[in-house]
Amino acid sequence: MTSERSAEERATQLEVARKIALDQLATRARSEQELRTVMKRRNVPADIADELIDRFREVGLIDDAAFAQALATTRSEFGLRGRSRIRQELQSKGIDREIADDVLAQLSPEDEREAALTLARRRVRSLTGLERQVARRRLAGVLARRGFSGGIVNAVLEEVLGADWDDESVEFSTGEQ
Repeated sequence: MTSERSAEERATQLEVARKIALDQLATRARSEQELRTVMKRRNVPADIADELIDRFREVGLIDDAAFAQALATTRSEFGLRGRSRIRQELQSKGIDREIADDVLAQLSPEDEREAALTLARRRVRSLTGLERQVARRRLAGVLARRGFSGGIVNAVLEEVLGADWDDESVEFSTGEQ
């Protein structure tokens, strides 16, 4: 009787875990670690979570490489983030370092530069009238916090702010006409 009961209990636990995982995946794609964390928080036994995640991986509901690729593309194109910020996010979601390296290697340096340029052009409007050094420092900070490299930050600052500043304050050209 106890083996029947434990089999029944296990089936119930597996069904509850499946519902938790599918509810999570219904809102957005998730990494394996994210699903494990949610299931642990919801008191799903580790062996049940392992079994379910293995099944989901087999049928393609969980694919960390595809998840990482989609996240990197989205963050670069729409979130206007640089490689280091995307790497941090991938790491926080439990993506393996090799997968993250492969995904980030596929990001075009030109696309990253364009993302930084778009962000800088949006932000530069709020800096008009500031002293030259203050405007440059603030814009550089915004770009650096978004994960853009020093080389990209400098190139974008030069393009957006230009060298034709008067000593007191800055009038910027956004490059748009």
